[in-house]
Amino acid sequence: MRECKLLSFAIVLVLFLVNGVNGEDPYRFFTWKITYGDIYPLGVKQQGILINGQFPGPQIDAVTNDNLVISVFNYLREPFLISWDGIQQRRNSWQDGVYGTNCPILPGKNFTYNIQVKDQIGSFFYFPSFLFHKAAGGFGGIRIWSRPKIPVPFPNPAGDFTVLAGDWYKTNHYILRRSYLEFGRNLPSPDGLLINGRGWNGYTFTVDQGRTYRFRISNVGLTTSINFRIQGHKLKLVEVEGSHTLQNIYDSLDIHLGQSYSVLVTADQPVQDYYVVVSSRFTPRVLTTTAVLHYSNSRKGVSGPLPWGPSTQVAWSLSQARSIRWNLTASGPRPNPQGSYHYGLIKPARTIMLANSAPYINGKQRFAVNSVSYVQPDTPLKVADYFKIPGVFSVGSIPTNPTGGSGYLQTSVMHANFREYVEIVFQNWEDTVQSWHIDGYSFFVMGMDGGQWTPASRVRYNLRDTVARSTTQVYPRSWTAIYVALDNVGMWNVRSENWARQYLGQQFYLRVYSPANSWRDEYPIPRNALLCGRARGRRTRPL
Repeated sequence: MRECKLLSFAIVLVLFLVNGVNGEDPYRFFTWKITYGDIYPLGVKQQGILINGQFPGPQIDAVTNDNLVISVFNYLREPFLISWDGIQQRRNSWQDGVYGTNCPILPGKNFTYNIQVKDQIGSFFYFPSFLFHKAAGGFGGIRIWSRPKIPVPFPNPAGDFTVLAGDWYKTNHYILRRSYLEFGRNLPSPDGLLINGRGWNGYTFTVDQGRTYRFRISNVGLTTSINFRIQGHKLKLVEVEGSHTLQNIYDSLDIHLGQSYSVLVTADQPVQDYYVVVSSRFTPRVLTTTAVLHYSNSRKGVSGPLPWGPSTQVAWSLSQARSIRWNLTASGPRPNPQGSYHYGLIKPARTIMLANSAPYINGKQRFAVNSVSYVQPDTPLKVADYFKIPGVFSVGSIPTNPTGGSGYLQTSVMHANFREYVEIVFQNWEDTVQSWHIDGYSFFVMGMDGGQWTPASRVRYNLRDTVARSTTQVYPRSWTAIYVALDNVGMWNVRSENWARQYLGQQFYLRVYSPANSWRDEYPIPRNALLCGRARGRRTRPL
């Protein structure tokens, strides 16, 4: 009898273990070595930041709900952090990779990020978030594929290309940081544009005539909106930062700082090579660079004038932005459970208005949100919050509406309640286009227009099929309004994607708080969490 019980117990245990292993979402492991290396993106030798010897860094491929284990070894001479633009880090802002949540990886040390791409599909990118390292490289693409048997609203393309485009400086990132930004001066105009780390005609996309390809385009630049187009070819938009879109056809697409788009391109032209063009938008001097779309059986190189692209036309860009809509019939993860509610039928609990500005404080150029210019504390906010370390920050240290007052320095943290549904209005009274990003969330872009936002502006909101995304533009002297369901507990960075403005204070942290203190709402501090500042010497609780 005793042997039978032991045998039965063993069988149950084995079945449990097998089912447990099989039922868990897959793991993907990465080991990254961060080093300096010589790069020549604009034909001039520079010191770049390489990942495993690559510039740009290696592509991350994952499937919805995959677990990514990314071990990062820092061989630089400075502390280092990587953030994951658009990855929501559900219940886990500990992995967000910005200084408000993570201590940086010291030189010669390593840290392992444990990230689950929970309920997400689409096109994103990663980048170094600390000490203006983004100006030296260290960025790369992220592709999250739909799970098997989940229908995608277009046939499988013949190929899938990542396009990392943006502005670039020949000046070393250290000089840009120390001699310009920290000296109280804004950055000069960029020296040029890059496509996948290379300048004019430096990169080639090879296609077969008659076949269709997916291009995932991310603006990974520092200061400049861009326009993307391909000579002689149409762009069919299919996805924006994790949302399948109505499949509108465009000649070119405006892509603002931090934004990512997916388009389908059919190689339906005569056999030859064609220009892939990226040019700057809303800049006094238009910067342009090209890559090559090469038909595999072509013996004729690129020729002819570059296809036309807009330069300063705000109305054209605004009209295009309004035309981007959600594909409501497509399968895939969404920001809210299907059938439980529709974003346009819920009244927000409150309205938060955020106005950007460019004050001089203590004789130096700074940038601010609601007059507050963010300053980094000596201890990451999330770490200080967990250990209840006093004096690092105070909740409510940034107003929820513009004050109209002079700019001032503060470690700004705004309070929000878990599961609160809020309206956020980005108000821009400056003459430059802004680009805003919220970590940890996908939000609904309700509307955008010129002038001052008022409650009457809501009559122009799209309450039916607006796109959900994590980054949105605000045109000069204009507003953009979003709705967001604050269903992700944590300390989340709200920032300008213009990296000079972000570095000099145009950011703050949104503390989405749940009093339950439950693992159901938020994961505990990882046992491998790096501790610095006033948290140095403390102990994390084990997972």
